[in-house]
Amino acid sequence: MAQHRFLLKAEWPGLRNDIGEIETANLKTKVSIPTEMDGPGVGTNPDEMLLGAAATCYIITLAAMLERGKIEKTSLSMESEGIVDVTNQVITYKEIIHRPRLVLNETDSDKAYKKALKLIEKAEQSCMISRAVKGNVNVTVEPIIKYE
Repeated sequence: MAQHRFLLKAEWPGLRNDIGEIETANLKTKVSIPTEMDGPGVGTNPDEMLLGAAATCYIITLAAMLERGKIEKTSLSMESEGIVDVTNQVITYKEIIHRPRLVLNETDSDKAYKKALKLIEKAEQSCMISRAVKGNVNVTVEPIIKYE
């Protein structure tokens, strides 16, 4: 069994509305409460980082599955949206919506389209971040597949 370890260092100088820093092997950034939650909005925040983790995990998983499935693409891009609910001062990350946009070669068949659609759904179920939040955060996919 292989295990991969990742280390994050965090510094937080003060109280709720201060600005901290996080650092990993490949990322160093300021962090604070977002302005939407009455914070200073400097750097990134946990809500964006969870969305970023889910989105990058999903698109990398999808790209790998398309490659293994021999689906030739012209492009793959995506927008993802995170929805956070605040009810009775309880903050809950409710939903992540991925909107991948896959452009296939015009010469690809209807069979390739159907296979790509299956892989788009399977990638969400296979992504380790989606699996990690399953049961707590609803993750959905709203794909767009076009030919070019």
